[in-house]
Amino acid sequence: MSQPAYRAIVLSLLGIGLTMTGLAASALILAAQNNINAGSQIDFSAIPAKVQSEAPALTLTDIHGIPHSLSDYRGQVMLVNLWATWCPACQTEMPNLQAFYTNHQNEGFTLIGIEAGDPTADVISFVRKYDLNFSIWLDPNYLASHSAFRTMTLPSSYVIDRNGVIRLEWMGAISEQNLEKYIEPLVQE
Repeated sequence: MSQPAYRAIVLSLLGIGLTMTGLAASALILAAQNNINAGSQIDFSAIPAKVQSEAPALTLTDIHGIPHSLSDYRGQVMLVNLWATWCPACQTEMPNLQAFYTNHQNEGFTLIGIEAGDPTADVISFVRKYDLNFSIWLDPNYLASHSAFRTMTLPSSYVIDRNGVIRLEWMGAISEQNLEKYIEPLVQE
């Protein structure tokens, strides 16, 4: 095949690919616009994976220097959220986590935020900035992420039922709608 013929085929295939990509993007935009116009909102936050595994043994110290273990909260539904002060997705989800905690803390639900390695002063500043009143634990040695939950993703969240079994696992930021959709039924059990 000659060089000009080869070049023409490659350019034609590239043009077809770009056209198909444009059509797909247009279809997605129209679908999203139709959903928004119909009054529904599209939730692009992470959805959880269902799991069935025993909660790990984990003991860490909170921002006040008091040690806590996950086992101390047996009998409650726990959302364990691994996060860091520098993480944009963690910052985005914090108001959602706080709102969910505020709405469900009197129903046998607890939220434990485990901060991954930042200095205590930075964590306390973050807690004040976001007006967080749930339990914040410090993890300077990354025990929660590397040993207990074995993840490298921040934020990561784990829902532990009243019997100490991890039932849901999230990788990425969580919306308030998804917190309500997936955790509230466990709280009501």
